[in-house]
Amino acid sequence: MLDDALSGDFADAPREAARAFRAVLDAMARPGKIVDILGGAAPAPISPAAATLMLTLCDGETPLYLAPGHDGAAIRQWIAFHIGAPIVDRENAMFALGNWAALAPQTGFPIGTPEYPDRSATLIVEVDALTSEGAHLTGPGIESEAHLSLPETGFFARNAALFPLGVDCVFTSGSRLAALPRSTRVEDR
Repeated sequence: MLDDALSGDFADAPREAARAFRAVLDAMARPGKIVDILGGAAPAPISPAAATLMLTLCDGETPLYLAPGHDGAAIRQWIAFHIGAPIVDRENAMFALGNWAALAPQTGFPIGTPEYPDRSATLIVEVDALTSEGAHLTGPGIESEAHLSLPETGFFARNAALFPLGVDCVFTSGSRLAALPRSTRVEDR
């Protein structure tokens, strides 16, 4: 178990972290776009994309919530060694990791305040697969429309209605991720 905690970091941290950061920015700027992201490896069930995302965006000052199924001794040791992020309850999280069902209720995470909308959580949602099919997406960063396989649409429609408040979501599967910022409008089609 200690070996799991000590391995899984970037082999070439400056270059891999920069590539990963650019990939995340690209995904956030173009909601629904699926990008490849590599470099991190965490204990199961964390996907390589989620591990890379956490290595890139989390540090000792970013409170992290681990949903059931993604909270275990090996994962906590990996986070403590590589990231140093404090593990907190959902109400105090800046980032949250888990599958959609385990993260429920998604309304329990910080959505920011009118004065500080940036004080909201980013949900890292592990999914079985990511495809450019399903929910219809429109809004900033989308030229006309995009589609993304989402676990549901109702929550995301309600979340967008809160803008500039709300949570941001990043969906990870294997070595791929797609982002859904709170500004994106989501509909069934």
